[in-house]
Amino acid sequence: LKQIDADGKFEYSKMVEVSLGLPWTYKLSQNYPNPFNPSTKIDFSVPETGFYKLKVYNLAGQEVATLIEKEFAPGNYSVDFNGKHLPSGMYFYRLLGENVNIVKKMLLVK
Repeated sequence: LKQIDADGKFEYSKMVEVSLGLPWTYKLSQNYPNPFNPSTKIDFSVPETGFYKLKVYNLAGQEVATLIEKEFAPGNYSVDFNGKHLPSGMYFYRLLGENVNIVKKMLLVK
């Protein structure tokens, strides 16, 4: 950028880094809607290429669903979860990768 002062003097700004909208950190958003019946949306972001898993667990810690289990490039993603086969209750969803392990809660109300 070129800044021009009122007296005609000018100065160029230093180089700056431009973001292309790729995430800088791992993020696992709260599902929406929450509570849900029977489906909900889960958004997540990954800043580096890698193999990721997104799984759902019941309160006893038993895995009840695998939503994702594959390699992703850096970016923002979304997945839908349908809990029609599960009873009402509290569940946990977990994003797991080489450098990430994030857990959130969600409530299924039928």
